[in-house]
Amino acid sequence: MESEKQIDIESLCLKMKEFLAFENIKTNVSMSEYTSFRAGGKAAAMAVVETIPELRRLLNLLTQEKVPHIILGSGSNILVKDGGYNGIVIKLGRSFHTVQAEENVITAFAGAKISAAAKEAMEHGLSGMEFASGIPGSIGGGVFMNAGAYDGEMKDIILSVRAITSDGTREYSLSREDLMLGYRSSVFQKNGDIIICAEFQLGKKDKEMISARMKDLMERRNRKQPVNLPSAGSFFKRPEGYFAGKLIQDSGLKGLSVGGAQVSPLHAGFIVNNGNATATDILKLMRLIQNTLFEKFGVRLEPEVRILGD
Repeated sequence: MESEKQIDIESLCLKMKEFLAFENIKTNVSMSEYTSFRAGGKAAAMAVVETIPELRRLLNLLTQEKVPHIILGSGSNILVKDGGYNGIVIKLGRSFHTVQAEENVITAFAGAKISAAAKEAMEHGLSGMEFASGIPGSIGGGVFMNAGAYDGEMKDIILSVRAITSDGTREYSLSREDLMLGYRSSVFQKNGDIIICAEFQLGKKDKEMISARMKDLMERRNRKQPVNLPSAGSFFKRPEGYFAGKLIQDSGLKGLSVGGAQVSPLHAGFIVNNGNATATDILKLMRLIQNTLFEKFGVRLEPEVRILGD
């Protein structure tokens, strides 16, 4: 929903204040504070929505005004270019962080952390979300990207999703079949609609066994991935027939730096921020990796990270 049109932030904020709390609207917001990369430019404004009616009304307003906008969960898979984002970032407030268990189903709202949903499942002796316990993103982002790890994906356990049309006019439900879940893809990447919450169908299992499995996966993640440095997780999608990290390592790029951005010496599939990386550093390193791998192996890597802005 990018646009070259310069938006009238002052006028837009006045309209948003008709239905959003004053303190929930900020302008000129540094996205480095809201993304796991801890890098990137500023967004024209950020609006925090606390309820579904607020979200619907805001989407309707932004559609009418033709203002670019994105939904932000935990910011673990987004990079805003240093030139900034000429649009509105919609951040989901606390009511969108709810996770509930009933019988064999976990219902999690879009702003809830995936790890929180996995923990809630474990507490109720529900198995199936263990693979997701270390994924740093939110439920909304996880469904949007069909997030996966350790041979599990969201599509393996998802039952249904509640969503709102991109213009805020209609709320509706989708079954698993409606979601068109593929490798790091879903119907939401095509239709632009907004995820409110998702239901996950799980199975009963001994709580201690679930906990032990989650602990094992977390230890493996902490041992093999650069969890102590800012990143967006695996930076590239897995190319068909290959593993991105192995190709990058085989190209001799492991540990390579551009400014403050580095191919992780621990796992070549990760680009990390060593403390002072700009979005430009990260993007330059991304392109260097892409060009090198295409020259050496004829493989085109696509970023898994969503790149926004100017």
